[in-house]
Amino acid sequence: MISVAMFNNKGGVGKTTLTYHLAHMLQRLGHSVLAVDLDPQSNLTAAFLDEDALGVLWKETATPAWGGPYQSRLWTPAHGAPGTVVTAIQPIMDGVGDIEKVSPISIAPDLSLFPGDLDLSRFEDRLSDAWPRGYTGKDQAALRVTTAFHRIIRQAAEEVGAEIILIDVGPNLGAINRAALLAADAVLMPLAADLFSLRGLKNLGPTLREWRSVWRETVLPKMPSAISAPEGRMTPLGYVIMQPTMRLDRPVQAYRRWLERIPTVFATAVLDQDEVDIGDRYEIATLRNYQSLMPLAHDARKPMFDLRSADGALGSTQALVQRCYQDFKSLAEELLARLEDI
Repeated sequence: MISVAMFNNKGGVGKTTLTYHLAHMLQRLGHSVLAVDLDPQSNLTAAFLDEDALGVLWKETATPAWGGPYQSRLWTPAHGAPGTVVTAIQPIMDGVGDIEKVSPISIAPDLSLFPGDLDLSRFEDRLSDAWPRGYTGKDQAALRVTTAFHRIIRQAAEEVGAEIILIDVGPNLGAINRAALLAADAVLMPLAADLFSLRGLKNLGPTLREWRSVWRETVLPKMPSAISAPEGRMTPLGYVIMQPTMRLDRPVQAYRRWLERIPTVFATAVLDQDEVDIGDRYEIATLRNYQSLMPLAHDARKPMFDLRSADGALGSTQALVQRCYQDFKSLAEELLARLEDI
């Protein structure tokens, strides 16, 4: 199995949309996929599950979900409501034990979700405190905190036989994301063609290198054999440019100056190379603005490329649906090809 984190220090670039659609497309291409929501905002979980199902998942008592037609496809009263990432780490948060086994939710054959939880933000302070205490390798409690995400992800992936793990994280450089990214074999970076995404890259690259260096050179060599720990590879796969406005299949002039700067910033900030021309080697895809497809997909609770006329995708909109399908298929195939090389 191999894990990929979707990450940019800049929010609002379509990270969760990318994760959700890639998970569905990779499953269509014959791969077993586990989508993991480690963003305390839990937007990926909300993309997969409707409000009633979320009410049961997060134990909101005033919900009509139990026994409903959508919820019943995901879990049954005989098995009880599933847990979340917070359920899995609750013993650590309470200081009474280690991670608890939580089974992922089956969304479709070979597509599972490890759900997020808004309460995950409470784990930030515990992770921040554990990071320096793990340097000596002697504080096993601290090391179990730092490796908790890695261990619950691997446990869940093994349970469902996942080949590919997609990890959605929040747009910051805090302790939660550090622990989440350490659990990732590779990092895919969604970008908007603007100043803020470039600034995000400039912050992200040096931080990833620092985390990788500290983990692999200071912490990992002293890791007790009893604790399953990630390698901390975080290999930069490349970037996906999200939703530029298109004219004649090319970005409009307003985006061009930012698009032209992305390769150089990626080379210097993320790859730590001299300011050289790397061309578009690390540009995995450019995904257009699919206009009205996103709200239709949200209402239909399905990917944009699955929309049908019954969902409101009428007339010329169907051509956009087909284009969306081809765009994400090409992206998924390119991602798979690059994963083979790391």
